[in-house]
Amino acid sequence: MVSSNITHDSEHLCQSCAQKNTSVFCKAKVEYLSEVNTQKVFNTFKKGQTIFNEGSYPFGVFCINSGKVKLAHLGDDGKEQIIRLLKGGDIVGYRALLSNERYSATAVALEDTQVCFIPKELFIHILKNDAGLTFEMMKLLSDELHKTELKLTHLAQKPVRERLAEILLFIKETYGFEDDGITLNVRLSREEIANLVGTATESTIRLLSEFKRDSMVELDGKKIKIINQKKLLKTANLQD
Repeated sequence: MVSSNITHDSEHLCQSCAQKNTSVFCKAKVEYLSEVNTQKVFNTFKKGQTIFNEGSYPFGVFCINSGKVKLAHLGDDGKEQIIRLLKGGDIVGYRALLSNERYSATAVALEDTQVCFIPKELFIHILKNDAGLTFEMMKLLSDELHKTELKLTHLAQKPVRERLAEILLFIKETYGFEDDGITLNVRLSREEIANLVGTATESTIRLLSEFKRDSMVELDGKKIKIINQKKLLKTANLQD
């Protein structure tokens, strides 16, 4: 685990966290939150730094305080496949820990990101003793499974054009817009977008140009502006 800044102090308390209303950990009982505050490690990762590597064993779980993270798996051909996009309030690394397996993907910061690391022993201890948090974790795993099943179905049945439109809308739902209300609040390369869609980078570049021509998006380097969301929804074959 690479980090440019690690602290154990009491400055970053769960109770005062900006994600206290969205993070699953903040639904733990007060006594367990106190234990988390005592034992967690606060990390700062720079853009492009790896939080954990595919193939390594988990020693705890990570709760994202702020920033953006991609979870990516390397295929047999060495090509990256982005599995999930994560934001503040999300936790990552729990599936491998709960199944006692190695990480099946690598977590990388898409921008400067702050993360709290909660040791494995403490995480398991809390799950064994806090039924409410255990139920929330079950809901989280069920939601992740549902999204995976949906993505597999779309990969098998949807044309690439529809999948790209859907991914752009998914990115919007995940990270929202910048202050202008139309620019996606994340910078992804064309290759990263192609990995999310499950297609070649060249196809993604061509289709984005078509979307621009059809007045659905505007492109400015890695900046993507959605200028006709209704048309994009129709292209994605989704209900508004």
